[in-house]
Amino acid sequence: MNKKKPLEGITVLELGNLVAAPYAGKIFSEFGAEVIKVEEPSKGDPLRNWRVMHHDTSLWWYVQSRNKKSITVNLREEEGQEIIKQVAAHVDVVLENFKPGTLEKWGLGLDELKKVNPDIIMSRISGYGQTGPYREKAGFGSVAEAIGGLRYLTGYPDLPPVRVGIALGDIVAGLYAVIGTLMAIYARDHSKNPTGQIVDVALYESVFSLLEGILPEYDLTGSVRERTGSTLPGIAPSNSYKCGDGSYIVIGGNGDRIFERLMTAIGREDLAKDPVYSTNQGRADNVEFIDQVIEDWTMQHSLTEAQNILDQASVPVAPIYGIKEIVKDEQYHSRGMLQKVTLPDGEKVLVPGIVPKLTETPGKIEWVGPTLGEHTEEILRDYLNFSQEKINQLKKNGVL
Repeated sequence: MNKKKPLEGITVLELGNLVAAPYAGKIFSEFGAEVIKVEEPSKGDPLRNWRVMHHDTSLWWYVQSRNKKSITVNLREEEGQEIIKQVAAHVDVVLENFKPGTLEKWGLGLDELKKVNPDIIMSRISGYGQTGPYREKAGFGSVAEAIGGLRYLTGYPDLPPVRVGIALGDIVAGLYAVIGTLMAIYARDHSKNPTGQIVDVALYESVFSLLEGILPEYDLTGSVRERTGSTLPGIAPSNSYKCGDGSYIVIGGNGDRIFERLMTAIGREDLAKDPVYSTNQGRADNVEFIDQVIEDWTMQHSLTEAQNILDQASVPVAPIYGIKEIVKDEQYHSRGMLQKVTLPDGEKVLVPGIVPKLTETPGKIEWVGPTLGEHTEEILRDYLNFSQEKINQLKKNGVL
């Protein structure tokens, strides 16, 4: 018996390209929402051609667009804009990440869409938000990571800032779009006077929200957190340490009792019982000494030996995995995080599983990212009662 997914009955019209809005759309689709992805007719979402390709399609595309339905509509054509308005009358959410003002230019802003669907929710992701002096500036996730304060913190103090090797800014914004949209749906559906609204997600604000206590630390003390390499400033010990076999291991011993167990496990009971190190502040003041003590110990062991000893002591510890190690790991397999799916040509490939895990209404991978316009005719027939003759004419005119 198939369990119902939690978002069944919700319909999302996805107008965005590349990463941020489509990442949000992926999560909606995994948990049962019908996500109708609108693509430009000739080439589709540029993500179809990013990174590693399988034949003529990006492997990333198959993950990012799974469970979605692809339709092609030329949003720059008046007929295409009219089609979008008609589809919008049947959906709960419009999800987009165009530059602010773009949809308004096309006659597809919230005011226009509310004429056909007063309860519609518009989730908008942009570089700097829908308001403010930077509203019209172009913005990518990489730029948001810079102005949002994250890049300043990544890397080593004597080297230029570095980036994380994924589209972190876009992904965080996509998560906020999901959270905000679900809040808006709840508010709409539990209000005596239900109405739609805009969910305004700025990439730079999404990144800025990750900065912990950095703002009040600066405001009250003038402290500026700087790049510190592999350490976590003010939290000790928490670092990566070299092992005798040349591998690196990450150890988090920054809880008071955890630190006691760590020191006992590595044969330094004297430090475990020393009141100087009984609190985080004392350890943070002596972090270089503590890190050296730990690495002196790890260098006497292989990574596997060190991990086994610390696992037995219930100290948070892990090797630094690359993808080769991930695909072999029993925890990933046992939790369904390595799912094998079938591509359109019949070849099978591993893709990431679904997060989070719901016990009663779990998400599911129904199909991989669709071919360009695969569901155009289905959606136009089912939602708008378009005849085959009309669909063919729209295709001929370059609208679809």
